[in-house]
Amino acid sequence: SYAPYSHYKVGAALLCKDGSVFTGCNIENAAYGPSNCAERTAIFKAVSEGKREFSKIAIVSDSEDYTYPCGVCRQFMSEFSLDTKIIVAKSPNEYEIHTLKELLPFGFEKDSMK
Repeated sequence: SYAPYSHYKVGAALLCKDGSVFTGCNIENAAYGPSNCAERTAIFKAVSEGKREFSKIAIVSDSEDYTYPCGVCRQFMSEFSLDTKIIVAKSPNEYEIHTLKELLPFGFEKDSMK
């Protein structure tokens, strides 16, 4: 993670349907707007390698609480599948599993553009 401003370090591991895994971390910028979340970093890496079908993404941070994807990440993930499982973890034994559809019930999807 590169988080010199917020000091909030986040990591993500994305499992593609073909079994490949892409990892990501949050990367901050002094201007904040160009910063990127761990989830999107992992997805950008996967998409840049031709992957478009994802099964699960696990998200962890150095916080004592669960780290859920932000609204921008939820919307971004919806581009690919609302069935993707989102695993948020505090530790290997403390985690929750949600679908993206649960976390983004009325997202703007491809079909919204008809």
